[in-house]
Amino acid sequence: MRLKNKTALITGGNSGIGFATAKLFVAEGAKVIITGRNQATLEAAAKELGPNALAVVADATDIAATEAAIKKGVEKFGKLDIVFANAGIPGSTPVGGTTLAAFEQVIRTNITAVFFTVQAAVARMNDNGAIILNGSVISVLGNPGYAAYAASKAGVRAMARVMASELSPRGIRVNVVAPGAAKTPIWNGAAPTADAFAALETRISKSTPLGRMADADHVAKTVLFLASDDASHVQSAEIFVDGGATGSPAGAPIYRG
Repeated sequence: MRLKNKTALITGGNSGIGFATAKLFVAEGAKVIITGRNQATLEAAAKELGPNALAVVADATDIAATEAAIKKGVEKFGKLDIVFANAGIPGSTPVGGTTLAAFEQVIRTNITAVFFTVQAAVARMNDNGAIILNGSVISVLGNPGYAAYAASKAGVRAMARVMASELSPRGIRVNVVAPGAAKTPIWNGAAPTADAFAALETRISKSTPLGRMADADHVAKTVLFLASDDASHVQSAEIFVDGGATGSPAGAPIYRG
């Protein structure tokens, strides 16, 4: 049990990578506080996670709600040892077709809210803890239409390095997990039907060297590593969980003879 007697906060812990991580953390002995915007999915997640989990409704962009959720969780389970700032949103923001409101919503959710989540958490966090920020391959791939999302995730990487410098005196490690395409509800907008998702998965698999999309558990297990003592000397790192899409794109099936 790699997280025995640890308390963790996971934002966006009611679905996708966040929920997969919450399940893994509980299985590894942690008590977990999950937040999200959707009351129904939070309640369902909490029921599945069991007594060692607490679900609190809190929109990541609502700083006061996040602070209140952390306070409630700490009162129940004790000071935090682990923070996984996972909550984020996609968003198409092409040049020439984007409103200020749409652009700012992505930035506010994916980077501003992440900073203030960490700021609220560290005040109630034990020394020698672990903070993991959720990045993305989109920060480096130059995918058309994703300027705000790419900027936000590149900002997460840069911000993590600053936080690591600031929090190292307390022994708190700050690292980034950068997923590639994973089978999560984040695709619901782009691929709303089973057939649309199957086509998307086929296309992405052809452009991924390992020839498949990730499962949420692939990312969750990397977060577990970064949260655990196995990574006790890993600081300000970024681990891509993308089947080789960023490091060896020429190895993808689409380029094979």
